Amino acid sequence: MKKNTKQTLPCSAVILSGGLNSRMGGNNKAFLNIGGTLIIDRILNTLEQIFSDIILVTRQPKLYEKWNIRVVEDLFDVRSSLTGIHAGLVNASQEHAFFVACDTPFLKKELVKTLLNHLEPDLDIIVPVIEDHYEPLCAIYSKQCIPFIEEQLQTDKLKIINLFDNVKVKTLEKEILTKHDPELISFFNVNTPQALEKSRSLNKE
Repeated sequence: MKKNTKQTLPCSAVILSGGLNSRMGGNNKAFLNIGGTLIIDRILNTLEQIFSDIILVTRQPKLYEKWNIRVVEDLFDVRSSLTGIHAGLVNASQEHAFFVACDTPFLKKELVKTLLNHLEPDLDIIVPVIEDHYEPLCAIYSKQCIPFIEEQLQTDKLKIINLFDNVKVKTLEKEILTKHDPELISFFNVNTPQALEKSRSLNKE
């Protein structure tokens, strides 16, 4: 019997690309080139091996016209990662969605599958925790979070972790994560010129 490579519990995937890129001199981080491949393509190459429904949230949809991907825009004017999570959940075809930032070139399929393997129908958030630090932009959220996110956005409470008190959360500790991503490189963000240089060195290793 051929093994099914898709996850057993349906889940969408969402790429967040709505930042100002101020620390990168205004350059869109999704289009930075590492090892001859744009970060957006590296992320898509990983996600397409796992998910059938992939969405990209951005305020500049025209920039992504050449990609075969469903592009949606924020529904709230306030600029924040929480706004992007809201738009992704509203537009996701599945009850749950895995979210990832557009500046993570080394996202590992095995790590994403680890999160998916812990997904249960009644869970609202599955979030990695490393050294007491949440990784909310490499996590799974459910549509049950939408009303709580909307309440936060309407009252300018933009911290993602404020959401965690209102929904059912499961954390995945470092010991679980490193089994499938020993260096935890999936969480490496290219958000400064220095990080970009480091990412090119890491890519050669």
